[in-house]
Amino acid sequence: MDMTPQEYQAYVKRMSPRSPVVKDTLLAFAVGGAICAVGQLIMDGFLSLGLEKTDAGTATSVSLVALSALATGLGLYTRLARFAGAGTLVPITGFANAVVSPALDFKSEGFITGTAVKMFTIAGPVIAFGTAASVVYGVVLMLFGGA
Repeated sequence: MDMTPQEYQAYVKRMSPRSPVVKDTLLAFAVGGAICAVGQLIMDGFLSLGLEKTDAGTATSVSLVALSALATGLGLYTRLARFAGAGTLVPITGFANAVVSPALDFKSEGFITGTAVKMFTIAGPVIAFGTAASVVYGVVLMLFGGA
């Protein structure tokens, strides 16, 4: 079957299933909001224990990363992501998942050459960009007296 690129694109468009955009958007909103609500509940718990707001925020971030890594290791985060789509990309839990997933995928290659090396395949550029951006931000603050 000989097709031009335009005919092929038209064929692909005809044969591709329609994406349920409204349903996907609502699920992403609901699950992302639920993850944020859990984070707020965790923070309220730390505040009720007497932690300062900044310390409670730090403890909440650490808790969310640990819970996300645990859920990824148990295969729960992947199932949730299949159901909720982009709703699981809430920054801190999605980042923890992005670090843990490749590490689990390559653990059979060994601790150093598998887990440790592959752990930052996806998250490495984010860490590098975040570090570089914070250095630039710090220099700008220092030069223009923001501190």
